[in-house]
Amino acid sequence: MNRIKFALIALLIFTQGLRAQSWKPLFNGKDLTGWKHVGGGKRFVENGLLASSGGMGLLYWAGGKLGHCQIRVVYKMQNFNSNSGVFIRIPAEPKEEWMPVFYGYEVQIDNHPETSNEDEYHISGTIYAMTKPKSKPGKPGPEWNTLLITLDGPRTIVYLNDQLVTDYREGEPVPARKFDFEPYPGIRPNIGYFGLQNHGDEDVVYFKEVSVRPLKK
Repeated sequence: MNRIKFALIALLIFTQGLRAQSWKPLFNGKDLTGWKHVGGGKRFVENGLLASSGGMGLLYWAGGKLGHCQIRVVYKMQNFNSNSGVFIRIPAEPKEEWMPVFYGYEVQIDNHPETSNEDEYHISGTIYAMTKPKSKPGKPGPEWNTLLITLDGPRTIVYLNDQLVTDYREGEPVPARKFDFEPYPGIRPNIGYFGLQNHGDEDVVYFKEVSVRPLKK
């Protein structure tokens, strides 16, 4: 095999590998194709962004469960601080808004939980009420933030604005529940449904990008 042919084959394999690992958008910037909503309020597309009104509800990806992947979410708060969440590892397709809260995980969006008598276990990038943040890099509205969530088997890793906030493995100890709206302890599935919370009219968070890509084998 001559060098040119070998180089072309190598380039083709490399290109195919990149394509296989490329990001797939779940939100197309135009409508809610592939998504379903449960609970109060609604999410809708406004100026190319996922906006919301009312609450509390959940817009979830109805195209199947996600696992062994990375999820990239780009968002901004309407106000200086607004509340929302990215739900992962939901064990079954949601029929109402509270099952994901109690039995899935919420990657929190809320820079200042102390305003609601909560603590740092309820801050942006943590698994809500379960993990303590390794850093607090959340930016206030109207600045953009980027969440990178890695679902690697039983391990959940969350970067916010390129800083590590959470690295949690199933079975590690978590704090006792403090509030009746917090999740129940217990092992979550490696593969589960995924969704975006709308929290209420006073807590609007806009989403610009929601994309997924598989982990390298």
